[in-house]
Amino acid sequence: MKTLNENAQSVGTILLEIGALLMSSGASTNRTRITMERIARGLGYGIELLITQRALMLTIIEKDQQHFFSRLKRISPHGANFRIVSGISHLSWNVMEQDWTIAQISEEVQRLKALPHYPRLVVLGMVGLAGAGFCRIFGGGYIEMTVAFVATVAGLFVRQEATKAKFNPYLCIFFAAFAASLIAGTAEYLKIGTEPDKALATSVLFLVPGIPLINSVTDLMDGNIQNGMVRAMNGLMIAFSIAMGLLSVKMILNF
Repeated sequence: MKTLNENAQSVGTILLEIGALLMSSGASTNRTRITMERIARGLGYGIELLITQRALMLTIIEKDQQHFFSRLKRISPHGANFRIVSGISHLSWNVMEQDWTIAQISEEVQRLKALPHYPRLVVLGMVGLAGAGFCRIFGGGYIEMTVAFVATVAGLFVRQEATKAKFNPYLCIFFAAFAASLIAGTAEYLKIGTEPDKALATSVLFLVPGIPLINSVTDLMDGNIQNGMVRAMNGLMIAFSIAMGLLSVKMILNF
């Protein structure tokens, strides 16, 4: 039979993994905190948390307020995976209502991590169609929509490849914005279509940092000022990278 300390270490390890998964998948700070506390409470433990943009610190506390587990875990680069976020939320309620064990929680976490992503061609095609749709909303015709589709797909492809090559995340955004706006800007330079500027304006919308900015506002409203400011600055840096990509193309094409 495991000792209390060994059980606490198992709980702490799985809680840190869950918290890191939530933060790296696009969850807000408050949602991460509530979910981790719910799971710990369902397992019969009290916890203290320090959550930052890059790391989690967890302390598990006994009933007599003497801590017997404390550990720090780094968080991987942030992205968006709402399947993970919703899956872990569902898991946390199962712990509370169905008395899940640590083994069941660990098994479910591994299952969620192993869920397949959409095929790359599907992602490229759907994001490209979204770019074409935005172009249509802004008043572009079928020619402009085609240009926006090609530019968006090219930009996303460049970003994926730059990310694989482990470039700085902001450089990846810059390369993607440059590639997308270069294609759309070339169409405007050659006057392809009646309103080619609509394709240029919408070709980089897939890079807009919606999740960091939304989480920034959410964190600030919840009182998580430090994380809110960090996420806001991250969103601003992404926006700056997009702007630099567009500016570079405009300087090259001189229009």
